[in-house]
Amino acid sequence: MRVAIIGQGYVGLTIAADAAASGHHVVGYDVNPALVSRLNAGVSHIEGISEAALASVIASGAYKASTDPAVLDGCDVIVIAVPTPLDDARNPDLSFVHAAADLIAQHAKSPALIVNESTSYPGTLRKEIAARIPGVEHLYASSPERVDPGNTQWGTKNTPRLIGGMTPAAVAKAKEFYGSFCDSIIEVSSPEVTEAAKIFENTFRQVNIALVNEFAQIAAALGISGREVIDAAATKPYGFMQFNPGPGVGGHCIPVDPSYLAHVANEVGVPATFIKRANEVNLAMPAYVVKRVVAGSGGSIKGKKVVVVGVSYKSNVADTRETPAAGVIDLLRAQGATVNWHDDLVGSWRGESSAPIEGADLAVLVTKHDGLDLAALKGCSYVFDCTGTIAGADGI
Repeated sequence: MRVAIIGQGYVGLTIAADAAASGHHVVGYDVNPALVSRLNAGVSHIEGISEAALASVIASGAYKASTDPAVLDGCDVIVIAVPTPLDDARNPDLSFVHAAADLIAQHAKSPALIVNESTSYPGTLRKEIAARIPGVEHLYASSPERVDPGNTQWGTKNTPRLIGGMTPAAVAKAKEFYGSFCDSIIEVSSPEVTEAAKIFENTFRQVNIALVNEFAQIAAALGISGREVIDAAATKPYGFMQFNPGPGVGGHCIPVDPSYLAHVANEVGVPATFIKRANEVNLAMPAYVVKRVVAGSGGSIKGKKVVVVGVSYKSNVADTRETPAAGVIDLLRAQGATVNWHDDLVGSWRGESSAPIEGADLAVLVTKHDGLDLAALKGCSYVFDCTGTIAGADGI
């Protein structure tokens, strides 16, 4: 099939590479000329796609990147894989989805299967995409991405793929396309079910992370280890799923998807109180971390040199979207500390560069990558560990 993927980020490039490797002819469309140039030169910007894999599909002619929207015309399949962030008021921002739909309306003049992989609330495919593309009898399906950056066990091929279409023909075409590179296809009754399933998956994680984060605070106030309690509870062979506390949540899904669910719940008159409270708990964790650091440092960190170690939102990725490290750093600086950060995978961020750990008075371990040398922290007079990695250290 001739396939166009709109957006060449974590989701779009992953799907593009997998589809190309499976024999499809794929064009990765993106508005960023520099990114397109790097991709066509075989330079991958995500951990899950090796440069060898990218070079292979480029050399075979199965993949190329382009900034020309004319590539959308004549495709059998067009996949939307663009960001769905929150605006400044933490409401859903569908501007990238709308832009993608408008591109399709302007340039895809022959019928194609239009698939939305971008995470959004129920009704997005029908009301925010298909409704903006009049005049051509496209097929429409929803198959939300389930990419987990840095996960070496579960990828596109072996993670079950949800598919919901607006018509039986759309479902059949989507199953044919995704079945060529995904092991398991799960058909559901409508696009709205797939859209709701995706945001529910990450809301489930958000509320459980909030629970353990709140419990960790209670346990610390009681003078016991919250992590030890959670590990003990996890020995129960049924009825318990382990989640671990941390400085908050980050990334492109868990901090965002619950807000999409709360938004649509509000539109239909359901308060979504539990979801909103979980978000509040997790957003407040950086402040709790800083409170503990100040208390553990004798009540003041004014004038202290502090290094925050690990600023990506999770281990072994360079992604800093929604990272709780941002709040930790800003609040430490508000306490009068001189704060640098160190991350072996993130060279520059927020106009700053990664700094050495050595020379700091205090260290806050926010995210631990596998390659981190913990011995470098020994020169600090106080270490606060948000990851549960350092035995005997103060932490969550």
